[in-house]
Amino acid sequence: MHHLHGLILFFSLAFCISLGVHAGPVDINSATAEILAETIDGVGLNKALSIVRYRESNGPFTSVDELVQVKGIGKLTVDKNRNGLTASDPAGR
Repeated sequence: MHHLHGLILFFSLAFCISLGVHAGPVDINSATAEILAETIDGVGLNKALSIVRYRESNGPFTSVDELVQVKGIGKLTVDKNRNGLTASDPAGR
């Protein structure tokens, strides 16, 4: 019986991972463009690539609100996705 529960858990986790389901907020300072596109409602791959390019050119985001500095990302998009995003301090401060 334990083996059956283990298999069910394993396949459930594998299924969630394959769907791009994340356990917690996605860090906009470290996520790939693909993860950002999957996670941020209203952001496709092109805008997600713009987020990554902005981050690479200007340094890490200090807060999720700073996403509005990226062309094509508005306050409404940030507000709608706020609970699923975080901006970690890459220096660990």
